[in-house]
Amino acid sequence: MQQRHLGRTGLTVSRLGLGTLTWGRDTDEHEARDQLKAFVEVGGTLLDTAAGYGDGASEELLGSLLGDVVDRDDVVLATKAGVQRTRGARQVNVSRGHLLRTLDASLRRLGTDHVDLWQVHAWSDETPWEETLAAVDTAVSSGRAAYAGVSNYSAWQMAQAATWQSAVPGRAPIASNQVEVSLLNRGAETELLPGAQAMGVGVLAWSPLGRGVLTGKYRSGTPADSRAASPHFTNFVGAYLDPRCTRIVEAVARAADGLQWSPLEVSLAWVRDLPGVTSAIVGARTAAQLRGSLTVEECTLPTEIRRALDDVSSGVASDDR
Repeated sequence: MQQRHLGRTGLTVSRLGLGTLTWGRDTDEHEARDQLKAFVEVGGTLLDTAAGYGDGASEELLGSLLGDVVDRDDVVLATKAGVQRTRGARQVNVSRGHLLRTLDASLRRLGTDHVDLWQVHAWSDETPWEETLAAVDTAVSSGRAAYAGVSNYSAWQMAQAATWQSAVPGRAPIASNQVEVSLLNRGAETELLPGAQAMGVGVLAWSPLGRGVLTGKYRSGTPADSRAASPHFTNFVGAYLDPRCTRIVEAVARAADGLQWSPLEVSLAWVRDLPGVTSAIVGARTAAQLRGSLTVEECTLPTEIRRALDDVSSGVASDDR
């Protein structure tokens, strides 16, 4: 699999990343093992998790597989801190103390002394951003993280953080911003992607398949084994089951028929090769679903198809994970 530099750093990551949002919850140990094995066999290196995924269950499961399925040093291990769910409610805490305690807990669950990329999972107006970035500096200077990034930051938030970190020698630069990008969510293209390119910040695109909707699996209802049928993800997926998104899904299906590809391959190739995107993070509940995504490595979307999809999908809004 092709490797790309993450922003203006020496860190390289595979142009597809393996997302583990469902691990330890809807994806059990056996499926996770098969997913990781399939991913690394095709040259994938970027493994994405977070302390808030399943209240640490994702990190714990991933950590149990490192050194067994794949050597720790052969992958780029990325995690996040600052978002958790308490009694179903999303809570953000990006204070310095909380972030560093969360990082230490992540390292224990992952069974490693450092992560390759540590990301602040979300912006919060409740904590001074200087304090949040001080935690980033401590994580890198202490060796607990090799590189640092942010997640779900808007263009101006990313620019402020990146500028602050580059203003004084010795501060940890912002290597990346992880945001939602898909044919159903193109908000990043207006300012964030151009801004990231100008500042040397890599962009990791989460949910490039529009929370699974772009695969076409919901065209005739909600399959019993789909994310939308899971109580954890019903609202998450349902946001993209409206008439406008349905029209985009149908356009993707027509393009796939013409190319003799799957709708998944069309949608994923569109995001992966979008200017400014370093890696598209794909998540799957099962190994069979993941293998369907990995075939996109052989696909390059024709220019005329990309333009047609651009036209039909312009102006779709965003959300945070």
